[in-house]
Amino acid sequence: MRAILRGMVATMNAVKPPRMTALRELHEAETGGPFSVLIGTILSARTKDENTSKVVKKLFTKYKSAKVLSKANVKDVEKTIKSIGFYHVKAKRIIDVAKIIDSQYNGKVPTSIDELLKLPGVGRKTANCVLVYGFNIPAIPVDTHVHRISNRLGIVNTKTPEETEIELMKKIQKKYWLEINDTFVMYGQNICKPISPQCNVCKIKNYCKYYKINYAS
Repeated sequence: MRAILRGMVATMNAVKPPRMTALRELHEAETGGPFSVLIGTILSARTKDENTSKVVKKLFTKYKSAKVLSKANVKDVEKTIKSIGFYHVKAKRIIDVAKIIDSQYNGKVPTSIDELLKLPGVGRKTANCVLVYGFNIPAIPVDTHVHRISNRLGIVNTKTPEETEIELMKKIQKKYWLEINDTFVMYGQNICKPISPQCNVCKIKNYCKYYKINYAS
C-alpha cells in the first residue's frame, strides 16, 4: 500500500499538483474542527469541492458553533448555502444536527462511529470522514473515487462502497488508513477518472488490474 500511495502522489505531482480536497482544507483551516468537518461533509454531498469549501467558510463565519447554528433560522441558512445542491434539505439537516450536538453531546462531536451514525443524514462515509479529518482517528471513508480505484487496482472486488470499506479494512494495514481517502479522492479527481482514466501517466499501472486487462500487451 505504501508503494501505491506514494505512486499516486508522484503521478499527480508530475502531471499537475492537485488542489486540496474540501475535507483536507477543513482539516487544515484555523476554524477547522470536528464540527466543521461534520457539517462540511454533509454539505459536500453532490457538490464540487471548491464550492463546498467556499460555502463552509461562509457558513462558519456566521455560525461559529453548534449552539449558534442550532438556533439559526432555516431561511437564513438557506441563503448562506444556496450555491450548493439540495440546499433546502441540507439547511434543515445541519440545523437539526447542530441541535443534537448541542443538546445531547454538550456541543462536542462524538468520536464513536455508532454515535455519529445516529445523527440525521450521517452514513458511514460521513462518519468515517469525521473520524479521519476531525479527530485523526484511523478509518476508511469510501466515496465513489475510493470505491472505483480500489476495484480498478484489484485490491477489492466489490459492488458497493460499504462492501469496499469492509474489504479495505481487512486488507490494508491500519497505519495507512488516514491517507487513503484524501489520496484516492485526489487521484480519482485528477488521474483515475470515471471515464478515460489517464493510464499513460499513471506510475502505479503495474499494480493495476484494470490496466493489465485493458491495455497491457
